[in-house]
Amino acid sequence: MTSPPIYRWRAFSLLAVAAFMTVMDLTIVNTALPTIGRKLHFSQTSLLWVVTAYGLAYGGCLLLGGRAADLLGRRRLIIAGLAVFTAASLGASLAGSEAVLIAMRAVQGFGAAMFLPAALSTVRNMFAEGAERNKALGIWGALAALGATGGLIFGGLLTRFAGWQYIFLLNVPIGVVALLLVRRVVPESRVDIPRRGYDPLGAVTVTAALVLVVYAIAQAPRVGWGASRTIAELAIAVALLGAFLAIESRGEAPLMPLRIFRLRTLAGANSVGLLLGASFYSFIFIGTLYMQQVLRFSALQAGFAWASAAITSMLFAGVSQLLVTKGSAKLVMAFGMTVIGAGILWSTQAPVHGQFWGNLFGPFLLVVGMGTAFAFIPVSIAALAGVAEHDAGLASGLIYTSQELGGALGIAIASSIAASHYKTLVRGGDSVHAALTGGFHSALWVSGMIALLAIPVTLLLIRKDEMATAVAATALRDPQPQLVA
Repeated sequence: MTSPPIYRWRAFSLLAVAAFMTVMDLTIVNTALPTIGRKLHFSQTSLLWVVTAYGLAYGGCLLLGGRAADLLGRRRLIIAGLAVFTAASLGASLAGSEAVLIAMRAVQGFGAAMFLPAALSTVRNMFAEGAERNKALGIWGALAALGATGGLIFGGLLTRFAGWQYIFLLNVPIGVVALLLVRRVVPESRVDIPRRGYDPLGAVTVTAALVLVVYAIAQAPRVGWGASRTIAELAIAVALLGAFLAIESRGEAPLMPLRIFRLRTLAGANSVGLLLGASFYSFIFIGTLYMQQVLRFSALQAGFAWASAAITSMLFAGVSQLLVTKGSAKLVMAFGMTVIGAGILWSTQAPVHGQFWGNLFGPFLLVVGMGTAFAFIPVSIAALAGVAEHDAGLASGLIYTSQELGGALGIAIASSIAASHYKTLVRGGDSVHAALTGGFHSALWVSGMIALLAIPVTLLLIRKDEMATAVAATALRDPQPQLVA
């Protein structure tokens, strides 16, 4: 049983604002890093951990948070995640040393990993599959896409006019208000089963494996992809993932029931989500570096540059949601990834002495303005289509994990390619700016090809019929949760 529509949309609005806040924190520190480094006397290596600590905790714990939401109660995890995230944001704003700030960023990521899957699965359960759910998930997907660029915009504004502390302090009043309202407007949902198993061994192995994968990828550009340390870390991560799969295939109450991958559309959505995260987040990373290091943009100028393209994403989001509802999420998804790939490849033409309006606005408009609306929205819908209610938290955690791990992988690959090509060009006699631009071009070529790789994956794995029939099939097989007002 669900609440009346007015309460569903109130609950959705509250959760969407809180989700935007947590997603935004993935990138909000990017434009503030130089200021943070100066004020807290960070070394260059430690400064990178202000970004990666959040991603490590967030990407590594999403799957655990999603399954915990299904078993413990989704509203309970929403409240716990928001409380942890808000408290850690306050701690980060008060940090006076690099150790405290990095620790608080990791705790922020853990709180977001508890909150986001529980929030998305709650949205999925509040709306019946069809036009109304597609509308809700369409808005949710658009906000997720805007969160990354929104972080760059707010980071630039707050750093310039208030101080770096306010990029974290901004979360505190939003989090407090959300915590006060959650119990009033958000319904509880839980899996109604006679015996609740929590699979602690599975949780430990998969969380350790994902954290180690993200850590190895984040450190690879510094220590080298072929270094024995990187190879050993990835080998251990693979071994842990193998142990996790063995545990899940034999456990009575697995953390991630492998039967969920029988849904080809879910498998396809997560594959596309991985490629989408890799291409989109690496484009934002490289694009920001190009503007600040080559074109000499300030943090504020870089933020407004992203904003000029991001505003149009809301316009295209409505078109995307309508096309998904009336037509095919599969075709919309393929079109979105095509646009993203084309926009990234277009940006490889930006010269050393480039201009924003002449060389960057067009690619930014394609990738951030149009591509994200036509990619994130159908991916969010396809990742939950046909999933039984008691697996909704798991499915939500999976899609966020795919995008986050894809982002970490894409940024690591892009930064490694850019750095190595830069060194080669400098040794060949190119100027610093010309070498930087050449390195960025090489990284963007790879990012664009990653985006285009998602097109055949979409066409092969996403099934139109499965999105319509899987709900009925899982409803016959599995126990349903109780939605408690």
